[in-house]
Amino acid sequence: MPTEVALLESRALRVEQMERVDVLDKVKSLVMLPDGIHLRTEDVARYFEVSTEVVKKVTQRHRAEVAENGLRLMRGAELREFHRDMLSLWGAEGGESYPQAATQLTLYTRRTVLNVAMLLRDSDIARCVRTYLLDAEEDLRAGYASLEHRVTRVESCLAGVGTALQELGPVLNRMSQRLDSLDRRLDVTHQVVGAMSVRLGHMSEDIVRIDGRMDELARNLKDLNRRGSKQR
Repeated sequence: MPTEVALLESRALRVEQMERVDVLDKVKSLVMLPDGIHLRTEDVARYFEVSTEVVKKVTQRHRAEVAENGLRLMRGAELREFHRDMLSLWGAEGGESYPQAATQLTLYTRRTVLNVAMLLRDSDIARCVRTYLLDAEEDLRAGYASLEHRVTRVESCLAGVGTALQELGPVLNRMSQRLDSLDRRLDVTHQVVGAMSVRLGHMSEDIVRIDGRMDELARNLKDLNRRGSKQR
């Protein structure tokens, strides 16, 4: 985990944190210009509870970096147009007057203020912002570690399932073979039962014929008995 000193000294580490502008309001409310986007040097100094000279020195030492993160210097026509826009917004909000710079105006955005917070050493507010950033990163790392541990556990369970399936394969194969053998035996049984049914059918026909012959024999015997009686 990066330390506060590393954050102060490493531009690469600061770049990684530049999207975390939400931490600024967690430490202290930012007082923005009427457009809700920009702050002046004195507004930034008031936020960090330092002098404007301290803020100016930090931005001068790291001019290229803070410029990449929204620092703007306005002069001439651009400044006059900006003043008109701010006066319009200020009036719409019911303010009495909008403080104007004479010849130039340095403007900061939330990203610029966060950048200054990671550069400003002699400010308790800036230290609090850095602490929030580092704590949030530590929580994020802990979350990743927990997630990685859970994924590892899932992978271990899946490995166990794979082993169980490998062991179950031969058992299922043997069961399949036994079921196939049982199917064949049932087929043979069906064939035997079918043959027996046919033979029983034939036997039934034979019994009917025998019954007919027995009836005929009985009638013949009766006739013989009657004839014998008449002769006597």
